[in-house]
Amino acid sequence: MKGTFITFEGPEGSGKTTVARMVLESLNEEGYEVLYTREPGGIDIAEQIRKVILDPKNTAMDAKTEALLYAASRRQHLIEKVLPALEKGTVVICDRFVDSSLVYQGVARGLGIEAVYQMNLFAIEDVMPDATIFFDVAPEIGLQRIAENAHREVNRLDLETLDFHHHVYEGYQEVLRRYPERITRVDAGAALHDVYQTVLAEVRKYL
Repeated sequence: MKGTFITFEGPEGSGKTTVARMVLESLNEEGYEVLYTREPGGIDIAEQIRKVILDPKNTAMDAKTEALLYAASRRQHLIEKVLPALEKGTVVICDRFVDSSLVYQGVARGLGIEAVYQMNLFAIEDVMPDATIFFDVAPEIGLQRIAENAHREVNRLDLETLDFHHHVYEGYQEVLRRYPERITRVDAGAALHDVYQTVLAEVRKYL
């Protein structure tokens, strides 16, 4: 592919979405062709699936159903939006990708990282990011940020127990250990401007 595929990962309230938009603005000003998108969502079909996954009322959702819905959303988003942009030479910054499923469903839901990875291979067909930036922040800090941000969408995952979010955090540490050549850790507990500058410098390495 001609473009560069960079994903941002992190627990709830890590600030990755805010920083992604700041990085997007900076790169556009520098003349780069950049696309920002998100998972689950990014295109109409995937956004419809997102509503089902994250609806706070859907408390009865089975863990495997959840994992399959994420994979289905990922597939449609990939073929309809991400791959065409990469083929054109665009820099694609995606807020979450397959690592989120490995962490949230593989570890926090207890399905197993390998099982969830194999499930997602059918959806992504070996398409993986050129680089991933992991926004590392303690669950307590991330959830506090969410509580203080009245404009942020509150979804089903935000309402999970603190224990669940600790499992998510541990899952990210495991994924980081598995893929150190692809994933770069950034201290997301630092001041926003400092995180932004660090992330922008990391992204620039791949352009």
